[in-house]
Amino acid sequence: MNAHLVNLVYLLASILFILGIKGLTKPKTAVRGNFLSAMGMLLAVLVTLYHSSVVNFSYIAAGVAIGTVIGSVIALRSQMTSMPEMVALLNGFGGAASLSIALAEYFARLNLDITSFSDLTAQMSTDMGAFGEGVEGYVAILSIGLTVLIGALTLTGSIVAFTKLSEILQNDYSLPGGPIGNGIMLAASLMALTTLIVEPGNTSAMITLICLALVMGVFLVAPIGGADMPVVIALLNSYSGIAAALAGFILGNTVLIVAGSLVGTSGLILTNIMCIAMNRSLANVLFGKMAEGGESIDADEIYAGKVTSAQADEVAMILETASRVVIVPGYGMAMAQAQHAVRELADAMEARGTVVEYGIHPVAGRMPGHMNVLLAEAEVPYDNLVEMDRINPTFDDTDVAIIIGANDVVNPMARDEEGSPIYGMPILNVDYAKTVVVIKRSLSPGFAGLPNPLFALDNTLMVFGDGKKAVIDMTTALTQA
Repeated sequence: MNAHLVNLVYLLASILFILGIKGLTKPKTAVRGNFLSAMGMLLAVLVTLYHSSVVNFSYIAAGVAIGTVIGSVIALRSQMTSMPEMVALLNGFGGAASLSIALAEYFARLNLDITSFSDLTAQMSTDMGAFGEGVEGYVAILSIGLTVLIGALTLTGSIVAFTKLSEILQNDYSLPGGPIGNGIMLAASLMALTTLIVEPGNTSAMITLICLALVMGVFLVAPIGGADMPVVIALLNSYSGIAAALAGFILGNTVLIVAGSLVGTSGLILTNIMCIAMNRSLANVLFGKMAEGGESIDADEIYAGKVTSAQADEVAMILETASRVVIVPGYGMAMAQAQHAVRELADAMEARGTVVEYGIHPVAGRMPGHMNVLLAEAEVPYDNLVEMDRINPTFDDTDVAIIIGANDVVNPMARDEEGSPIYGMPILNVDYAKTVVVIKRSLSPGFAGLPNPLFALDNTLMVFGDGKKAVIDMTTALTQA
């Protein structure tokens, strides 16, 4: 295929990527955006395979077949509640793919005949000529080294994120010194990378770089608590894109550079948005430090004798006369798989003339947009999903705010308590509503580990129990009223 035609198709694919990302910014156009991006990637892959003279199509076909089977099984078996875990794994796969490309290219250029581990660790005399002449050689080995560093870090970091999201790993771990320890690991990795640039054939330096990056990925994510996972997922997504762009430099593939750059930059922008929403420092995120510790807070002092519980039928009586209701979903709704029940409750209220909206916090759940995806699955109209900045001014005119499974994102401590670890994090001001109904199994704290004064307010009613059952009971009582 003519090189000019290849570049023209790559340009078309890049345009589709950009239009796809643009479409993903709004729920109404998200499906179309996803389709456009997929078509762009399909074009890029087909043209690359056709244009390449070194591809063994039997291997490609086998890989596609195996990947299709595995991907289809995972997609069909995964619930919407498990989307954060799947996204974390996909980020890891992206990092692994870039890492594999970099290592394959490195050892191919060294032309190593590897028969034992000692062959890998042997000091090579290969000069820069194996990677290119002059600046070209330095760019090539630098691209390979950075791809190895970021790809390996993304791989292990994403695996740890998956285990934390799946609650396989429930404790937080960190290197001695916390972010300082991570900084030392990064410095050691950069030293190994520098050695590799000076001595491209030093396979020991490459192995050292791989090991350091794999360990660093673990300890950048392991200290992060569940409340901050949306930020981490956005950052890991960015890392996978950056690694892909660097892999594009290694292969000299324009469309891979473009696609990786788009993912990397959009991921960084999203990470920054998440940091602002969570009142976190981007620098702290990069070095595995999130929520600052604060003064210990006695839950008994906050709750003792102040919590008012209610039953589903009592809440239904209040909803009968409500003119406006705002439903605030959180990760507890996802765990209870109550999104369909929530929509049915909303339908029952709307049938009585009640205006129902959904207040969506940008980091509710365990990944950006998690609540939007769950509610979309339940066929909640997009227009009813209202972002935090738009919904907050309306709580003063809200008769009832129903909180299902949310905790930290509605905790007034973030607004009122300067000693709180979450102080400064923007929240949904549900406590300004005339009546607040909180559906929760117990008074247990959220991911931040803090009690919530909202539960003890005079205008708050606590409905204890399974979220899905509680919502169904409310719907039944309301329809029978």
